Amino acid sequence: MNTLKAEKRDMAVKAKKLRREGYVVGNLFGKKIKDSIPVTMDKRDVDKLLKSNHKGSQITLDVEGKAYDVLIKSVDFNPLAGRIDSIEFQALVQDEKVHSVAEVIMVNHDAVAEGIVQLELSEISYTALPAALVDHVQVDVGSMKIGDVIHVKDLDIFANPDIAVKNDPEAAVVAVMAPHNAAIPEDAPAEEAEEEKEEEKEE
Repeated sequence: MNTLKAEKRDMAVKAKKLRREGYVVGNLFGKKIKDSIPVTMDKRDVDKLLKSNHKGSQITLDVEGKAYDVLIKSVDFNPLAGRIDSIEFQALVQDEKVHSVAEVIMVNHDAVAEGIVQLELSEISYTALPAALVDHVQVDVGSMKIGDVIHVKDLDIFANPDIAVKNDPEAAVVAVMAPHNAAIPEDAPAEEAEEEKEEEKEE
């Protein structure tokens, strides 16, 4: 499990100033934490962590030497500034179920000979105990053909007795569609002929 170091944040210092200085602000909350703990993390450490972890991942958050087993609950990305503005962490309790999400990852996409593979659902919502948490679901699309659809009920995560999936079982996750070729209007040649006549007149 990956570890991210953090320090307790001085709330007298504005988040804007901290971001300018190369920090990401965050918040740690949980059932056994009386008050949420505002934290700051080095931007470089956060960027490195998020290369292999994301919303729904389970990591260790080291807050000034005290380790917490946490779930990355949310990541607030600022697209205009191209940076992570803040992260929410939920401290996990062994016997407490939590709500999380698992990212849908398609594999063998290149093996699909015909049609266009469309990802209809990017993440699966579920509840589970910390020991059963997963941060991604792999969907093998290699054998799919035009017209094939993989539903939530077809996924391994749906059959896992330790996980309660919250999505509609009939919801489409991945589908293979026929390519939509742009149709040429029947009256196009006539229109082109009219345009040519107009050009001849102008000459």
